Amino acid sequence: MGITLDYTEGPTGRGFLFREPRTESAEQRAEETPQEELRRRIIEALKTCYDPEIPVNIWDLGLIYRIEIDPEHNVRIVMTVTAPACPVADLLPRQVEEAVRQVPGVGTVTVELTFDPPWHMGMMSEAARLQLGLV
Repeated sequence: MGITLDYTEGPTGRGFLFREPRTESAEQRAEETPQEELRRRIIEALKTCYDPEIPVNIWDLGLIYRIEIDPEHNVRIVMTVTAPACPVADLLPRQVEEAVRQVPGVGTVTVELTFDPPWHMGMMSEAARLQLGLV
């Protein structure tokens, strides 16, 4: 498992939040809040989505910049694709929306495609880089 990357915007500007992966025991998962559990299940759903040109899931590729879950469990995902001219730029957000919509407990799903910041290979998890032979 690789580093988690979240793109954030706040009063001090925009940037990325890198978090080391954590391994969770069943006991730790039992202590999750409903919001944390839902986020974990959404991430697992995102890991089933692939750019057809790259054999790595979109989560490990670093294409997901943000996951927002409101109190009613409506989900907003901000994502990108590997390049503005990506041939699946219209397909991938629909695939993400469908995968997340299948997660039990999720309300509405909105997927926003952005190119700011542009994706680069440094956004991939270590596992993705290993899988692609880049490490």
